[in-house]
Amino acid sequence: MLALLGIPLPEPRGLIEAFGIIGLFLIVFAESGLFFGFFLPGDSLLFVAGLLTSQGVLTLPLPFLLVGLFVAAVAGDQVGYSFGRITGPPLFRRPDSRLFKRQHLDRAKSYFEHHGSKTIVIARFVPIVRTFAPIVAGAAQMPYRTFVVFNVLGALLWAVGVTLLGYLVGETIPDAEKWLLPMVAVVIFVSLIPVGHEWLAHRRRQRA
Repeated sequence: MLALLGIPLPEPRGLIEAFGIIGLFLIVFAESGLFFGFFLPGDSLLFVAGLLTSQGVLTLPLPFLLVGLFVAAVAGDQVGYSFGRITGPPLFRRPDSRLFKRQHLDRAKSYFEHHGSKTIVIARFVPIVRTFAPIVAGAAQMPYRTFVVFNVLGALLWAVGVTLLGYLVGETIPDAEKWLLPMVAVVIFVSLIPVGHEWLAHRRRQRA
């Protein structure tokens, strides 16, 4: 996605090494609810963070890493929800810019209309949609308590779950770091499956 904007696309390990643990938390926070964070590689970043922790490359103890990522993911969605609740309908009339694309917001709105409150959990595993889903939830005046429950559940499954998966892979597979690029490619491919499914469904609806 960065490449589409004319910006060099760093691989997840490069991002972690460049910005450190605090940078990792900030990236997860931005991708979770700031509309300009949609291009950040959340899934692969979490997986690589877990794997590098298992290899001792990241020295922060796993429990602290998981808590930090969980808090960042929850906080990001809360900010996105508040932003959507404040801006409301005018946000949907905002013209396209270099970092804001109306189609991304419309895609999240489509998920919200199809899945309701569950979108907040489902969207965590869908690139781009996870950034705009809390904004749409706020704009749609989703009850705050309902949003918080699904936000916490989604952050737990995504931020903690994907990071733990990377950690377990690193603990299980000998020399897992040598296979880092292929594994990241698999994670990216799997994360794009829901996007492809939604695109095909959209094409079918257009034909109908």
